[in-house]
Amino acid sequence: MKREGDSMDHQQFPKQSPLYHAVHRDRYERQALIRELERKTGRRILVYMANLTHPDSAITREDIAPFYEIVSSLEDQCDVDLIIESPGGDPNAAETLVHTLFSKTRHLRVIVPQAAKSAATLISLAADEIVMSDTSELGPIDPQVSIPTVLGYQYRPAQAFLNGLELIKKEHANGQPLNAAYLPFLQGVDAALIDFCHKSIEHSKRLAVKWLSRSMHKNNPLKAKRIAETLINIDKYPNHGSVIGYEEAKAIGLKVVYLPAGDEFWQGMWRLYTRYLVYMREKTAVKLFESHDVSIMV
Repeated sequence: MKREGDSMDHQQFPKQSPLYHAVHRDRYERQALIRELERKTGRRILVYMANLTHPDSAITREDIAPFYEIVSSLEDQCDVDLIIESPGGDPNAAETLVHTLFSKTRHLRVIVPQAAKSAATLISLAADEIVMSDTSELGPIDPQVSIPTVLGYQYRPAQAFLNGLELIKKEHANGQPLNAAYLPFLQGVDAALIDFCHKSIEHSKRLAVKWLSRSMHKNNPLKAKRIAETLINIDKYPNHGSVIGYEEAKAIGLKVVYLPAGDEFWQGMWRLYTRYLVYMREKTAVKLFESHDVSIMV
C-alpha cells in the first residue's frame, strides 16, 4: 500500500517479472539505448550484428527468418537506420534481406560501425545513404567460390580463379610444359565450375547496379554501373578483405555521410555497438538481430 510521502510509482517498474528482467538485463539495456537513439532521430533502428571472430558469421539463408522478425516490427513506410556488422556471405541471402527491408522502408540509411564486407557491402548499396566514421569499412563485392586446392576446397575470388586458368592456358599455348603444381588444381576444374564463376561475377554486379539505381543513384544507371565495376575489380582490390574507408567510398561515388567521433549520434550508436561486442564475446553468440522490441540471438 502506498503511504503518503512515498515517491516510488509502480508504473516505473519494467513490465517483465523482476527475475526475468534481471536475467535479460543486457538485452533491455541495449533496447533502451535503441529507443533513445530513435527518439533523437525520429527514425527506427534495426540491428544485424555478426560476431566477426566466429566461423559461422557469414550471411546465409538462415538469417532470413530472424531478420524478417525485426523488420516486421516496423510501421509501414518508415525511415530506417540499419546498423550492420558482417563479414559478408551469400549474395542471394543478402538479396532477400534487402527485399524484406524494402517492404517496410521509405528511406534507408545503413550505419557501419566497423565492418560491412562483401555481401554486407552489397546490402549497403541498397541504402539511400551510408553512415560511416573513422572506424568504418566496406569491401569489394567480388564473389568467392569454393575451389579445389592441394589443401582441399577453399574459397577463392571467382575472377582470380578465371585469371589463373587464362595464365595456365597462355603458358601451355607458348609451348611450355605444364607445371606439375597445376595438376591438383586442374583435376577439380570442369566447365560447370568455370560457368558458375562467370555467372557469380555477373550476379554480384547486377545486384549492385540494381540497388544503386534504386537508391543513392536513382535514374543514373551509368554511374551505378561504374561503381559496381569498381567494387568488383580485383586489379584495384586484389584482396577480398581490402578496406574501403569513408573517403574512398565517397571517391568511388557512394553517398556517404561522415560522422566524426565526437558527433552526438555517433557516440550514442558507438555506445550501443560496444555493448554488442562485449555481450557476443561473453556469450560466444554468432549473430544478434534486434529492434527496440524484438531480440533474437543465434
